[in-house]
Amino acid sequence: MKAKHNLTTIRNDEEKLDLCKRINRIQGQINGIKNMIENNRYCDDILIQLSAVDKAIKSLANQILNRHLHTCIIENIKNGNESVIDEISDLFKRFQ
Repeated sequence: MKAKHNLTTIRNDEEKLDLCKRINRIQGQINGIKNMIENNRYCDDILIQLSAVDKAIKSLANQILNRHLHTCIIENIKNGNESVIDEISDLFKRFQ
């Protein structure tokens, strides 16, 4: 499915701040992992940190998906755009 570059989602300042804080934490974790590799840290320690990043990214994705379902998808259905069901179906396939 192609990205719909002409569509936007309006987020309030609080939501944007929360999402950006989460991304900043993930970036910090990634930088920490890079430092661990550069410092020859034990593989197990690196893998544990990678698992933490994976969980943080999934949590962020779930937060955005939840909001998408409760705002964008509902709004499209209310406006008679039932083709949005295909969009959400494709999104769920990506999450598997």
